[in-house]
Amino acid sequence: MSTAFLLTSLVIIATPGTGAIYSVAAGLSDGAKRAVLAAFACTLGIVPHLAAALTGLAALLHTSALAFQTLKYLGIAYLLYMAWGMWHDHGDLRADPDASPESSRRVLITGVVINLLNPKLTLFFFAFLPQFVPAGTPNATWQMLGLSGVFMALTFVVFAAYGVGASTVRQRVLERPRVVRRMRQGFALAFVAMSAKLATASR
Repeated sequence: MSTAFLLTSLVIIATPGTGAIYSVAAGLSDGAKRAVLAAFACTLGIVPHLAAALTGLAALLHTSALAFQTLKYLGIAYLLYMAWGMWHDHGDLRADPDASPESSRRVLITGVVINLLNPKLTLFFFAFLPQFVPAGTPNATWQMLGLSGVFMALTFVVFAAYGVGASTVRQRVLERPRVVRRMRQGFALAFVAMSAKLATASR
């Protein structure tokens, strides 16, 4: 494994995106444990894109305008749905160490769907991974699987670090209702911005 792959992956992962923002939101809203769960869910959402890239399904998204646009607009709609929910959420943030399985399941589903409905991820891996596996390399597929595993591990660590870091200031946020409101509005606007960015994506 090359140093170039590790550095490139870290730069890509550390650049704030929907997964990182969701992990931070989970840390501020529900604490460190929920932030780690959100990071894990966002990492799971990468798996289908990696599988699609490795099996050649990315070519379908690249050549089929309908498939690409369908997935893209589903992603936009979901991000806007999340933004709407955060903007209109006026409830208090509460410490809940014994959160119900239903709420944990909701975090998992949301984190997975956030990344799942982004068609650019499949095309990204389709173009990204082969750069670090020269043509003609024996067992190239297995090498790309190994690189994919490293990329996912880095994703989880970075997103969890974002979320846990955010959870460290959670108590101070809880003591300021106005900050809580502004924080939720900020996350809502961030998801709107992400949806706008996705809307401009092309094959």
